[in-house]
Amino acid sequence: MTYVICEPCIDLKDNACIDVCPVDCIQPNPVDNPDEYQSVNQLYIDPHECIDCGVCEPECPVEAIFMEEDVPDEWEHYTQINANFFRFD
Repeated sequence: MTYVICEPCIDLKDNACIDVCPVDCIQPNPVDNPDEYQSVNQLYIDPHECIDCGVCEPECPVEAIFMEEDVPDEWEHYTQINANFFRFD
């Protein structure tokens, strides 16, 4: 399992979750070229680095972070969006 950042984060990118992450698995989309990764302007959680500690979830001011199994159906595709973002690192 991993945590996933979903639609409410788009264009907000509040860094509170980044500040509390003990393994630095949350990354922003590069502001200067957001199309480089074929993704939107939001924060992303690396599913391979996330240790499922959950400290990021309550820090999100717009409740955009969910445990993978709890992602709402309408945002299910964000699980793959987060994973795809890290294919280019």
